Amino acid sequence: MAHTRSDRSVVRAFVAAIGAFAFAFAFAPRALAVEIFACEPEWAALARALAPQARVFSATHARQDPHHIEARPSLIAALRRADLAVCTGASLEEGWLPMLQRRSGNPATQDGRPGMFYAAQVVELARALPNADRSLGHVHAEGNPHFHLDPHRLQQVAAALAERLALIDAARATSYRERHAQWARDWQQRIRRWQTQAAPLRDRVVVAQHADFGYLWDWLGIHQIADLEPLPGMPPTVAHLQQVLDDVRAAPPGAIVQTLYQDPQSGRWLASRIGVPLLTLPSTVTQEPPSDDLAGLFDMLIERLIQALVPPPR
Repeated sequence: MAHTRSDRSVVRAFVAAIGAFAFAFAFAPRALAVEIFACEPEWAALARALAPQARVFSATHARQDPHHIEARPSLIAALRRADLAVCTGASLEEGWLPMLQRRSGNPATQDGRPGMFYAAQVVELARALPNADRSLGHVHAEGNPHFHLDPHRLQQVAAALAERLALIDAARATSYRERHAQWARDWQQRIRRWQTQAAPLRDRVVVAQHADFGYLWDWLGIHQIADLEPLPGMPPTVAHLQQVLDDVRAAPPGAIVQTLYQDPQSGRWLASRIGVPLLTLPSTVTQEPPSDDLAGLFDMLIERLIQALVPPPR
């Protein structure tokens, strides 16, 4: 069938319109959600709270040790897409994040660029060891990087992250600041409630593994009297566990505390010999409730600690 000149004109106009649309779409400024790569679940949760329209990817989950992550292709691809990466810093991710940055080839998320946000750079860290070396175990010279379990430091990170979001996504700057102001008011009320609820935990005693809960202990006034690890980052040994048992047998702690990602065998061994509970707690936001957001995580941690460490009234 022969096509008329009018038919050909319509086809050409249609093709031109499609081409113009594709060109405009390809080169239009970002109108959809920003892409956020979070190294740990706590920063993914905070990003979602401050930027609910964003697409947030968490590189790790609560059953993984954030020190030791494989630089998988899926993580490289996620970082390559990201407008903003939110990580702890303080050498927590030194074994895997630099490799992801190199392989992703994303200029936005390289160190020193606005799209690379290290939470540790906006808070003061506890227990810094400037002259530390590996003879002391897997220590962090900058200080303990597990500061997200201090709600006050978390407030500081939230304020800085809201401003970074406003910088890289200026069209929504007002929205990020308003969202942060609302979050901060709610968070401050929660801190007051948590401190009242957790008052009976002050001066309670625990044995734990690693420094995952160190900031939480400091905030709540809980004393960690021994560590299941002989040196930070080293797995428990029989000789060390026997020494811990000898040290605490006369005055046992209220509980042995481990994270979801740690092997419970050592904790069970010690708990069974001194007759106290083994408390396995998430050290970060989980994928399932009730600890699937930051507020729920603190609610759960305080409730579980009270159940384990505070005797019921008679």
